[in-house]
Amino acid sequence: MDNKPVTFQFISEPSDVNYGGNVHGGSVMKWIDQAGYACATTWSGNYSVTVYVGGIRFYEPIKIGEIVKVEAQVIYTGSSSMHISINVFSRNLKQPTFDKKTHCIIVFVAVDENGKKLPVPKWVPETEEEKQQEKYAKRLMDLRAQIENEMKPFL
Repeated sequence: MDNKPVTFQFISEPSDVNYGGNVHGGSVMKWIDQAGYACATTWSGNYSVTVYVGGIRFYEPIKIGEIVKVEAQVIYTGSSSMHISINVFSRNLKQPTFDKKTHCIIVFVAVDENGKKLPVPKWVPETEEEKQQEKYAKRLMDLRAQIENEMKPFL
């Protein structure tokens, strides 16, 4: 299967504002989930649900009125899960280049109408960059398992 990034582009709006006058982090998280959903559903061909969002890193604020670009791409697949890298960029309308503002990995699972997991097509990395992305996803899986063990007494 072709693993082209799913890309959303739009202008941030006044309704996205936080108390500091920039785009609210919750708005960015919504965009991340929407782009991830589009990517996962396109890849799997089935309805997909978010099962994990982790390590959201906000590098710089996004200003109201900037063009926002959200890119989502599969970087690892399990039997029913899809690990998707999300990068959020923005630029002033008068500037030609985007700057990275946010990054995270989001995991989706394909499900049927009853919520039962469905198998997903296997993604096989081909380029060196894709192989590094897959290694990154696997390292994060190991770290999540450690974090879950730490959290057990508090759940």
